[in-house]
Amino acid sequence: MKDFKKSTVYQIYPKSFYDTNGDGIGDLNGVIEKLDYLKTLGIEYIWLTPFYPSPQVDNGYDISDYYNIDPSFGTLEDFKKLVEEAKARNIYIMLDMVLNHTSTEHNWFKRALNGETKYKDFYIFKEPINNESPTNWQSKFGGNVWEYVEEFNEYYLHLFDRTQADLNWDNKEVRKEIYNIVNYWLEKGVKGLRFDVINLISKPENFENDLDGDGRKFYTDGSKIHEYIRELNENTYGKYDDVITVGEMSSTTVENCIKYSNPEEKELSMVFNFHHLKVDYYKGNKWTIMDFDFKQLKGLFKVWQEDIQDGEGWNALFWCNHDQPRIVSRFGDDKEYLKESAKMLATTIHMMRGTPYIYQGEEFGMTNPYFNTIEKYRDVESINYYNILKEQGKAEDEILKILKEKSRDNSRTPVQWDDKENAGFSSGTPWIPVGKDYKRTNAEKAVNDKESIFYHYQKLIQLRKDYEIISNGKIKFILEEHEKVLAYVRNLDNITLIVLNNFFNEEVKLGLIDEYLNDKSKSEILISNYKDSPILNEELILRPFESVAYYIEA
Repeated sequence: MKDFKKSTVYQIYPKSFYDTNGDGIGDLNGVIEKLDYLKTLGIEYIWLTPFYPSPQVDNGYDISDYYNIDPSFGTLEDFKKLVEEAKARNIYIMLDMVLNHTSTEHNWFKRALNGETKYKDFYIFKEPINNESPTNWQSKFGGNVWEYVEEFNEYYLHLFDRTQADLNWDNKEVRKEIYNIVNYWLEKGVKGLRFDVINLISKPENFENDLDGDGRKFYTDGSKIHEYIRELNENTYGKYDDVITVGEMSSTTVENCIKYSNPEEKELSMVFNFHHLKVDYYKGNKWTIMDFDFKQLKGLFKVWQEDIQDGEGWNALFWCNHDQPRIVSRFGDDKEYLKESAKMLATTIHMMRGTPYIYQGEEFGMTNPYFNTIEKYRDVESINYYNILKEQGKAEDEILKILKEKSRDNSRTPVQWDDKENAGFSSGTPWIPVGKDYKRTNAEKAVNDKESIFYHYQKLIQLRKDYEIISNGKIKFILEEHEKVLAYVRNLDNITLIVLNNFFNEEVKLGLIDEYLNDKSKSEILISNYKDSPILNEELILRPFESVAYYIEA
């Protein structure tokens, strides 16, 4: 088994990765064609977002058949070839498991609507209360979580879109079906599993109105969640010694994530949490615009790094994914300091304790596309909120400004492979428009520039393999009150690593703690994003977005 503490995972959103047949949609053969590029980058695992048959209301997270490949992405034979070709390059495949809900087009749900009791019990149907929906909970995509079915005079639960009906995990038959699905893919050579919103599967025994919020407190990290994940482990991936797992944890807590990822608990290898990506939500509302709260960001990293460490759990480290805007546009500077800020953000994450995840295009600095009309957007959540914000009386230009910053489509535009037509993604018309900066920012240009963001990522990936302190060292945050710099120290035996990251486009002066500057110390720069970063001394000056990691052997 690969040591996941030394590994790096690369996330691919197949629809936008690389199209080989000219239909404007990326495919599995496109992933195969780019395996040598990924081998050059140095990653060990490819996480593929869902490619199963789906109506594509939520871009594949609404699955209608767990056992096949959607024809738009290829065939089972293509998938088998991908597993083999990747393995030949010492790369392994991680699949996305969407097990909280199915598409309403899934055969189980269709049979439920036909009145088959067995399959109705696969989902969560409730009778009206006072001629209204069972609770006042709000969907993650806007609107009520309950959809009325007239034939039954009942509602079914959907925490996401109304076409994504929540499964009833309290039903043993549902759990057995899920084990069959997971085992089916493991038998096909899959070595990694990413579980979508897995901490939402345990629903409450009694459904009641939420008088303070949107209902999430009743179903997040539910009472049976650890029991269900342990049982999933025991019946599927726990039988293997070479499969890694990661759980996407929505609105979770440190305490639960320690349980999810502590090896003694026999649940998961690691966890995603999203608290650090809500620091630009005004009063907790995503659909607003505000500068990110740097002090809050620092505090969250400290808690999630140090507390998970103390509880012997393990984090997945990430800035970007298919649900998040591009980080260099969000917390960096994608105009004047694109290269410097992208490298700084990479160093910040990759030097921490955890397993890093890179999202396609991040490794060479892809930015938000800044679409200027609603017609360019494809995401169901974005379109829903466009309409909601319009109903609230917001002006068109204000809504578009919010979408430019917050839409999930910011990360879903085609990968910019070169500066030719459609950024080299497809010979046809892409399913979503290409970002307009593809001539400046593309993979081909990055690979041909030894000072590019790409090679900074490549070095970070290799350093994690080469230096035990990065994969296994302790972490402690320092300079906690500094308003511009995020800094931490890693320690292992007689080795110290000091990581300094200036998050702003201005020069900062920095005084360092004397204990790291003694005569016995011999320091060197392990990695930096400027060619001439300063040596370690009593007073450092960091330039805009400068980032340096100092290696000290006592």
